[in-house]
Amino acid sequence: MSERPEQRKRPLSPRLSIYRWQPAMIASLAHRASGLILVLFVPLYLWLLHGMTGSPDHFEQVQVWLHSGLGKFSLWLAGTSLFYHFCNGLRFLTIDAGWCESRSMLRLSARIVIAVALAAAVLLAVML
Repeated sequence: MSERPEQRKRPLSPRLSIYRWQPAMIASLAHRASGLILVLFVPLYLWLLHGMTGSPDHFEQVQVWLHSGLGKFSLWLAGTSLFYHFCNGLRFLTIDAGWCESRSMLRLSARIVIAVALAAAVLLAVML
């Protein structure tokens, strides 16, 4: 059997640089990235918990760090990641349940999740 010419030109292992970026693709990649950020923040969460429940000196050290620029940025990043991961997880659950499976609904739901997450990120930045 011979392959059609257009099939032979396709790469065996497609990379991100080959695809045209779509909202659903961006939402999926951002979901993975936000999950990775949440996992990487676990040691920070444990340190904060230890500092809040430890001695008064540890508590003071955590308070100083939380009010620093790096502390506020870390809280913003973790909060934004958590909110986005939750919203997009709900989107994936609705897709898995068989709702919103059409291309137009996939694109629309991805745009809605991204827009809501951006609004939450701005709101969290203002609050911090």
